[in-house]
Amino acid sequence: MGAAAAAAALTIVPRHVLGGSRNIPPSEKLNIAGVGIGGRGAGDLDEVSGENIVALCDVDEAYAGGVFKKYPNAKKWTDFRKMLDEQKDIDAVVIAVPDHLHAVIAMAAIKHGKHVYCEKPLAHCIWECRQLTLAAREAKVATQL
Repeated sequence: MGAAAAAAALTIVPRHVLGGSRNIPPSEKLNIAGVGIGGRGAGDLDEVSGENIVALCDVDEAYAGGVFKKYPNAKKWTDFRKMLDEQKDIDAVVIAVPDHLHAVIAMAAIKHGKHVYCEKPLAHCIWECRQLTLAAREAKVATQL
């Protein structure tokens, strides 16, 4: 009876009491996709490596090869559109492709209901930035540049 009571007590103690503030269970982690991971994107992924890296997308598989190897459980993609359409477990997208594609990929991710972190510049012009802002508000997703 004493052991059962002790076990029951442990199940109602808050996680932060037992594991500390940095012990985050997998169920509370974001599922992150990286787009453009060969260069700057590799560093961006390092910054969020405490989360679940579930998808990696780069058109140059050779250049991004080291990152693909670093996250062997992440699904590999070469087309961000297919990734967003087909992989449903993504919560957020980290974008670090050449500048002229930032707004296109960010908008696609937002329209799929994904949170977005994008390298700067966010877009080619002010109109694109405003459209992204409106889409993010409508989708109720967080964005960061």
